Amino acid sequence: MPVTAEKLKELEKMAKKLRYDIVMMIGTGKPGHLGGSCSIADLMSVLYFYKMRIDPKNPKWPDRDRFVISKGHAVLAQYAALANLGYFPMDDLGTLKELGTKLQGHPEMLRMPGLEANTGSLGQGLSVSCGIALAGKLDKRDYRVYCIMGDGEIAEGQVWEASMTASYYKLDNLVGILDKNRIQAMGPIEKRYDTNPHADKWRAFGWNVLEIDGHNIEEIVAAFDKAEQVKGKPTMIVANTVKSKGVPFAENKAQFHHGMMTQEQYDTARELFVD
Repeated sequence: MPVTAEKLKELEKMAKKLRYDIVMMIGTGKPGHLGGSCSIADLMSVLYFYKMRIDPKNPKWPDRDRFVISKGHAVLAQYAALANLGYFPMDDLGTLKELGTKLQGHPEMLRMPGLEANTGSLGQGLSVSCGIALAGKLDKRDYRVYCIMGDGEIAEGQVWEASMTASYYKLDNLVGILDKNRIQAMGPIEKRYDTNPHADKWRAFGWNVLEIDGHNIEEIVAAFDKAEQVKGKPTMIVANTVKSKGVPFAENKAQFHHGMMTQEQYDTARELFVD
């Protein structure tokens, strides 16, 4: 059934809210992963508020869809989504990276409801997702598994071992999402460790590939819907995004991969997302 214009507007509004929450979590006086969190906000909005079958009141529901954020440093976007869904109180977002908080700088699944894996070390999330997806097949459950990775992260060799595994086992219940924001911690991907061409690589490894504008809600919705119709192979969604999307002073700047905002920048960023 086609998604209504009203629903698309709702998802766009939620993506804006997630970016606001990311900015608020980071604040001033401490570095935070603004860039990679804001670049996936639209994807997170569609996943959590449209596509995934989940129950905030029962985070361990056996038939829930699973989401693994392999680029774990961008978990701020996931925290924001979980809080807005009621997995934990919104006020907890203000405790990011404080001693003893559930909201660590990288996902810690034993403390935080709604997380499926600890992904502080890059390159491991797709392997974890393959295991979860294969378990679903063996247990004859119809849940789906979503895994988001960064275009810098996929220089890790383990990613490509996992990609062959997913193809070999025909894990059509697995959807990978590549956050192609073109910038890693130390600068542009193509000038550091160029992982291009992305779509061609995933096709060569036996995946169904969809390429989209990762900030176009309608395209994101359509891609996730199409992925559900694919049989016999996993799907990779190559999402073209902008680092720090929505925060003009930080867009496409490597220093905001993990950077610190001044008070002036923080105030400016907050105002961007207030209606």
